[in-house]
Amino acid sequence: MMAPMAGAEYGIKLIIQLLVVLLAVQLVAGKTTRHYSFHVRLKNVTRLCHTKPLITVNGKSPGPKVVVREGDRVIIKVHNHVSNNVSIHWHGVRQLRSGWADGPAYITQCPIQTGQTYVYNFTVTGQRGTLWWHAHLSWLRASVYGAFIIYPKRHVPYPFPKPYKEVPLILGEWWNADTENVVNQAMQTGGGPNVSDCYTINGHPGPLYNCSAINDTFILNVVPRKTYLLRIINAALNDELFLTIANHTMTVVEVDAVYTKPVKTDTILIAPGQTTNVLLTASASDYKGKQFFILASPYATGQGTFDNTTLAGILTYSKHVLFNTSHLNSSSNFTNAIMPKLPVFNDTSFATNFTLKIKSLANAQYPALVPQTVDRKFYFTVSLGLNPCPKGQKCQGVNGTKFTASINNISFVMPTVALLQSHYTGKMKGIYKTNFPDNPPFPFNYTGNPPKNVTTPMNGTRAKVIPFNTTVQLVLQDTSIAGAESHPIHLHGFNFFIVGQGFGNYNETKDSPKFNLVDPAERNTVGVPSGGWVALRFRADNPGVWFMHCHLEVHTSWGLKMAWIVKNGKGPSQSILPPPPDLPPC
Repeated sequence: MMAPMAGAEYGIKLIIQLLVVLLAVQLVAGKTTRHYSFHVRLKNVTRLCHTKPLITVNGKSPGPKVVVREGDRVIIKVHNHVSNNVSIHWHGVRQLRSGWADGPAYITQCPIQTGQTYVYNFTVTGQRGTLWWHAHLSWLRASVYGAFIIYPKRHVPYPFPKPYKEVPLILGEWWNADTENVVNQAMQTGGGPNVSDCYTINGHPGPLYNCSAINDTFILNVVPRKTYLLRIINAALNDELFLTIANHTMTVVEVDAVYTKPVKTDTILIAPGQTTNVLLTASASDYKGKQFFILASPYATGQGTFDNTTLAGILTYSKHVLFNTSHLNSSSNFTNAIMPKLPVFNDTSFATNFTLKIKSLANAQYPALVPQTVDRKFYFTVSLGLNPCPKGQKCQGVNGTKFTASINNISFVMPTVALLQSHYTGKMKGIYKTNFPDNPPFPFNYTGNPPKNVTTPMNGTRAKVIPFNTTVQLVLQDTSIAGAESHPIHLHGFNFFIVGQGFGNYNETKDSPKFNLVDPAERNTVGVPSGGWVALRFRADNPGVWFMHCHLEVHTSWGLKMAWIVKNGKGPSQSILPPPPDLPPC
C-alpha cells in the first residue's frame, strides 16, 4: 500500500505532468495570447534635410512589427497622445465575428480621441503570412503603419524551402508637408492633391534623392547561396509600385497572406494595401564587395500628377554570416552599384501579365475554396467623376469643377456614428440606408465616351445587406467618366478569389465561361485594371459591417467607398460578438 506522503507526491507529479501536456498541446495548437502596447506620439523626424513633427507609433515610422502565429489571440492596447483622432486597421486580418477590432473610423468604431485608449482584441484564425497594420482615418497612415506577420502553427513548415533569413520590406512615402494639410487643401479646392516628396523602404529614402544621406539608405547584406524571404508591403498612400533588384531573380510564393504557386520574376507589381512574399537566393558567384540597387518606382495610369521618382535600397554581399538592414559605413557611396531596369510608369502590359501569373497554391493542405455557384451577383462601377463648383468658390478640377469618386454612381458620405454600432443596436435611422444598388443605376458604355448625366454622382451613406453565408460574385468595372485609372480595391473582413479580369466592358455571356474556378489568386486587395474589369467571388461567412474602398487615399477621400452588412446567421457562433466595454464614443 502506498504511504500517504508518497501518494500525495505522486498526485502532485501527475498534476504537473498533466499541466505540461496541456501546455504543450496549447503551444502546438498556437493558443497563445500576444500582448502589444502602441503609443501614438509626435516625434521630430528628418528626411531630405527637412525636419517635421511626425505621428509615430512607439516613436517609430514604420512602427513596431506585430508577430503572431496562426490561432493566436492578439491584444493590442492603443494609447492616443496626439491631437488627432486615431484608429488602427489590421489590414487583411479576417476578424471573424470581431468586427469591433477591425479599425476603420466611423465604420466599425468611432476613433480614439486624444488622451483615450482602446484595446483591439481578436484571434487570428486560418491565416498565415504577411499582412500589415495602419491608421484608418483621413491620411494618417502616411506615417502610422507597420508589418503584421503571422507564422504557421508550430511544427507546420512553409510550403517552400525554409529561408535562411526573413526581411520585411515596407514601401512607404515621405512628405515634407503635413499630409492632413495636403488632403484638406485638396478637398477644399476640388483639385488633385500635392504628391509625396519621395518613396521609402522601411522609412529610408535612399541615395537617389537630393539631400538624402548615405546612412538613410536601406541595406540588405546577404550571404552567397543563402535564400531570403522578403516580406514586401506597399504602404504608400497613392501609388502602385514596381520593385526590382539588379541581377537577381525573385520567386513569388505568397500574396496577401495566401500561399501561391511559385512564380519567378525580375520585377513585381504591388498596389497600396497589398503584400507579396518572395524568395531571393543570393548568387554563388563571387559578388563579395559588389552592390546591387533595389529599386521601386510608380505604376500610374491616371491623368493626374504622381510622384514620378525612384526609390533605391542596396543589396550587398558578405563572406560571413552578416545581417544588417539599417546602414552602411558612412564612407560608402554606391557609385559602383549595379543599376537594374524598371518598367516605364504606364506599362499596363507588364502589370497585366504579372497579375495573371499569380495563382493560388490550391493543394490538399491549402485548398482554394472557390464558390462554384453563387447566390447573388453584383456589378459595381468604380469611377472618378466631377461635381459642379459651389457658387462663390473657385475650384481646381477639370474645367473649374471638383473631383469626386463613386461606386455605382454613389459617392460615400462618412457617417458621424460608427455603422457597426448602428447596425448592432438597430438604430440606423438617419445614419445610413440599405438601398445600395446591385448594378449601375445608369447603364452606359463604361469605358467609352460617357454621357453627361453620369459625371455627377449622388452623395449618400448606403450599404448593401446580404444574409450570412451568401456566396457572392462581384464584378468591379472601371469607367472613363473622368479618365480611366487602375483602382486597388480593398475588402475588409474577407478574402476573395479573382476569378476573371479583362479590358473594356464586362460581358456576362462572353466573359463568365472563361472564369478560373480552380486555382485563382486569393487576396484582400485587387487592382481593377485601367479601362477594364475584375470579377471576384467570396462567401459572406463573417457577420458584421465591412468597409470596401479604393486604397488610393485620394480616391477614398473623394468617396470611392461603400459598406457591406452581413447579417447574423443561426446561433452565437454565426453572430457578431457584443461590443467591448471600452469602445470609443463618438
